[in-house]
Amino acid sequence: MYMNYLKIAWRNLKGSKLFSVINILGLSIGIAVTIVLLLYIHAELSFDKMYTNQDRIHRVLLHTEDGVAKEIWTGIPSALSPALQNEIPEIEYASRLLKHDYGGNAAIIKANQKHFSEQKLYWADAALFKIFDIEFIVGQSTTILNDPNTVVLSESTAQKYFGNDNPLGKLITLNNSEQLEVKGVFKDFPSNSSLSCDIIVSFTSLQYHLNPSWGNASFETYCLLKPNTFVDDIQQSIQQIVDKNIPKDEQWYSFTLQPLERVHLYSASYKDNYSSKIGDINEIQNLSFLAILILLIACINYMNLITAHSQKKAKDIGVNKTLGATSRTLIFRFYVETALLTCIAMIIGIVFTIVMLPFFNTVFQSTLDIAMLGNVYFIFGMIVIWLIVTLIAGSYPAIFLSKASTGMMLKPSFRMGKNTILVRKGLVILQFAASAVLIVSVIIMHKQLQFMQNKELGFDPENVVAIPITAIQTPQKQHTLVKAFESLATISHVTKAQGFPSVDVSGNSLSRTQDFATYIDIRSNAVDPNFVDVLKLNMLEGKRLSENKQDADTIKEMVLNAKAVKQLGYDIKEVVGKKVYMNNRIFYVVGVVNDFNFSSLHIPIGAYAFHNGTRESKRYLLVRTTGSNVSSSIQQLEATFKKIAPDAIFEFEFLNKRLQNLYTYEQKIAQIYVMFCGLAILIACLGLFGLAAFTAEQRTKEIGIRKVLGASVTRITQMLSLDFVKLVLIAIIIAFPIAILIMNNWLEKFAYKTDIGLHVFLSAGFMILTIALITISSHAIKAAMQNPVKSLKTE
Repeated sequence: MYMNYLKIAWRNLKGSKLFSVINILGLSIGIAVTIVLLLYIHAELSFDKMYTNQDRIHRVLLHTEDGVAKEIWTGIPSALSPALQNEIPEIEYASRLLKHDYGGNAAIIKANQKHFSEQKLYWADAALFKIFDIEFIVGQSTTILNDPNTVVLSESTAQKYFGNDNPLGKLITLNNSEQLEVKGVFKDFPSNSSLSCDIIVSFTSLQYHLNPSWGNASFETYCLLKPNTFVDDIQQSIQQIVDKNIPKDEQWYSFTLQPLERVHLYSASYKDNYSSKIGDINEIQNLSFLAILILLIACINYMNLITAHSQKKAKDIGVNKTLGATSRTLIFRFYVETALLTCIAMIIGIVFTIVMLPFFNTVFQSTLDIAMLGNVYFIFGMIVIWLIVTLIAGSYPAIFLSKASTGMMLKPSFRMGKNTILVRKGLVILQFAASAVLIVSVIIMHKQLQFMQNKELGFDPENVVAIPITAIQTPQKQHTLVKAFESLATISHVTKAQGFPSVDVSGNSLSRTQDFATYIDIRSNAVDPNFVDVLKLNMLEGKRLSENKQDADTIKEMVLNAKAVKQLGYDIKEVVGKKVYMNNRIFYVVGVVNDFNFSSLHIPIGAYAFHNGTRESKRYLLVRTTGSNVSSSIQQLEATFKKIAPDAIFEFEFLNKRLQNLYTYEQKIAQIYVMFCGLAILIACLGLFGLAAFTAEQRTKEIGIRKVLGASVTRITQMLSLDFVKLVLIAIIIAFPIAILIMNNWLEKFAYKTDIGLHVFLSAGFMILTIALITISSHAIKAAMQNPVKSLKTE
């Protein structure tokens, strides 16, 4: 019996080639999209699962409590980590991580007489290797990093530095100053690890080890809890440690523990993340919804087309019922036919996935592995998807056709009832409403990205080049380099700076009074006076920092932004000349600049200060070129740099490119939406194409009579298209409020956002109607131009 059902199903598929091709193509595209999205989601959810004790590993988070800005930081003071391990019995191990230059500049490494630039150099406590499963190829993890000036390298880094030679005991030089002895080589971190280091230097090499501070919150800290430990109890113990070391009125932060499993997907809004692999659980939920939506659109295609096609099957079903076939038997038969079609679509969909995956990885900079398709869980998942698609796609047609009256189905004039037509129309509306929501979402995403790229930032990032100078150790050589750059014809201004917009600088407290009775959070940047010209900031009041300020001079100057002046409680006109206090140092406010976006547009503008204090090192040269010949300017800068500092590596970064990189994740997600939105619309159009074909076929005689009575091709085309256009218009009306709700929620994560104007919906509506009309018109015009004599002969 089952083989007979399969034979009948195969014969039906072969007998209706257009129906079969449209359904298989629509389902296979839907399945391929779903597979790719599920692989991407699986990759995001798999982060940090490789560590044996991942359920006991936590990261310490800092919550600011000053009343000015409520933020969560991933960096904490260096003094907390040893206190955790020594004073809280429930914590087995704790380890600090400090990225080179606080996550700013790359480290310059000299090994085998060659120089290398390294972005992933960290200082860490030896306990790091007891918290995480880091496999060593050379060396013993139990004794590594106990001694100062020791280092371990990743396998790929050791190969890069020393080739096939044994690196143990060899020396490398950091930033032309510190010599480090190689004590081990570990396997490269997996691509789905939040922790990713190429070089790990012993924390005992740093001054922070000797003088741990409760103030400088720059250290990511991980701890391993003992089994069966309650996190709430530990957090209370941490607060007791804070109370013991910091007076209540000076506590501007508190701490919580974040499970390792939440580090990747739940840290998008946290400040100072060292990891470049930060995901977003909200986007994962959105992509999951998108996968389900696209699969549902493909299923709706099948349901619509088979109900439209059912008239051709009516006599066959009626005869079967007359011969004793039960509804149950017929339902099973229809499910077999659906299962066969979806099985073929599943196979083609997997082939599409294999073809699509390399392109997806290239465009979206992901590392999805084709080998996952052979995973037992993946195969099981594909079987589940096949069953779900079969049940959903085959449900309505199977029940409708099996329940229809035998007598009615045997009549030559059998037509589907009003309820069936209404359901079919409702499915078309649902399909295009989903497509409309996707189109509006993509337009608004693109509009927001364009808004962020074009927004006035309060400074001019164009033609500004940032050059790291940490490897140039002597101030005299740095000064020589500045003068040499200034003498170049293609360079207009040069300044040394601790950082620049998009690069984090020092976080401090600023107060009007020495007792810090009230204070504000502020970002402070040690710079030379030319910073105003390089960034093209607008001086609102006062003057820039003084030239030739001596390091021994106790009078330090500061230029505030307007936000900082407001938070301090001053008026811009009166603040110049006032004395302010930062880190127990006195500064005199000499000027005020306009507010500018020194961070991403996800957060509002905060308080910012430029100063000429000497405690913070100036890590960059900011160079404004004339813009006349950028490539020539870079070549001249490089040649000058290598002449003056031959032992350092010349690296540069355009400030405008750096700012664009702040939105890399949003750009990638938007690209994913554009790609899969296009495929969803294609699937919907395939269904509409099939429905238009069947509608034209059903109304063949009507069209012939109308033509005989004088109806024009244009009039008949309008008549055939109008019903579908009405459905699309209803779908648009339903979709737009839903799209507004969804995208308003998405835009909430930006402090500065574009407006959702009427033109967005007009553009989306016009686009959807145009696509629908093009899809429908091919069949409508063909039917309208057919010879009426042939139409009237049609049975």
